[in-house]
Amino acid sequence: MTGEHVKALMGLQARTSVLISLYDQHGRLRFANAAFRSAYHVGVDEAPTWAEITRRNHAALRGEVIETSDIEGWIISHLERRGSAPSCQVETELHDGRVLFATETVDENGWLLSIAVDVTAINEEERKHRRDRDFALRDSNVDELTSVPNRRHTLGKLAEFIQDCAENPQMWGCVAILDIDYFKAINDRHGPHRADEVLLDFARQMQGFVRRTDCFGRIGGEEFMLILPDTTVSEANLILDRLLDKVRNARPLAKIPEFYYTCSAGVAEYREGDKVSDIYARASRALHLAKREGRDRVRRYTLPGSDQEFRPDQTS
Repeated sequence: MTGEHVKALMGLQARTSVLISLYDQHGRLRFANAAFRSAYHVGVDEAPTWAEITRRNHAALRGEVIETSDIEGWIISHLERRGSAPSCQVETELHDGRVLFATETVDENGWLLSIAVDVTAINEEERKHRRDRDFALRDSNVDELTSVPNRRHTLGKLAEFIQDCAENPQMWGCVAILDIDYFKAINDRHGPHRADEVLLDFARQMQGFVRRTDCFGRIGGEEFMLILPDTTVSEANLILDRLLDKVRNARPLAKIPEFYYTCSAGVAEYREGDKVSDIYARASRALHLAKREGRDRVRRYTLPGSDQEFRPDQTS
């Protein structure tokens, strides 16, 4: 592309009514044209994350219309869907009355390009049908309490991850199982409502740690799974150590400011020939090791005979 072509392109993107935005793998806005910045109230010199844009526009009743009283839960559920497929289409209604139809495209590094056009004039009944369909699909994949992916969806993502690794020898990654420590005692002492608040807080603490290429979901009770493609065990340990530190410093119960909680994590890396049950079992054994050693820590699955070998006869 010549300099003249680049100049023409930059001039046209600044004048078009089409909304153009580009986000990096962490969800931070790296480019947006004037149409996008105007619609979503983003300053020329700003580079906020998608979550930050959503949060502040919802508070100011501008930008996208989001009908929820729990904006943090809404953000969590949508972070998982954003960029989960190489390409997808989404429809959005703005507070100014416009309806946008966007195509989102994601590259192998997690960068996301969104191109949105105004489709306000399209038949309302057709748009309502599409919205209802999208909401039904979302609800079938999301945990009702925490708004993160549910067990069925998460294990489906785990199966996809293993298949991708099997078909591409250059791919690798890790799986972590995380468990809130002493959750039954929290429920017994403070009641189920506050125990639910702890689960919600834990899901929200994950926001800053889940990349677009990752998958984080609730697989049952107080147990969660984090799938980390293209991540070494050492990198996974660093991510999880930071998460555990953030969790232990959280104070999720407003009426009990002294309350805090911790969690434990077990990590296993993909091995050639793995099935879902294989890597799941290794991560579970590593989690039991973390529990056995005192909780509030990360442990990885190690080969039999090592110093950290997990033995089934040892209680967690």
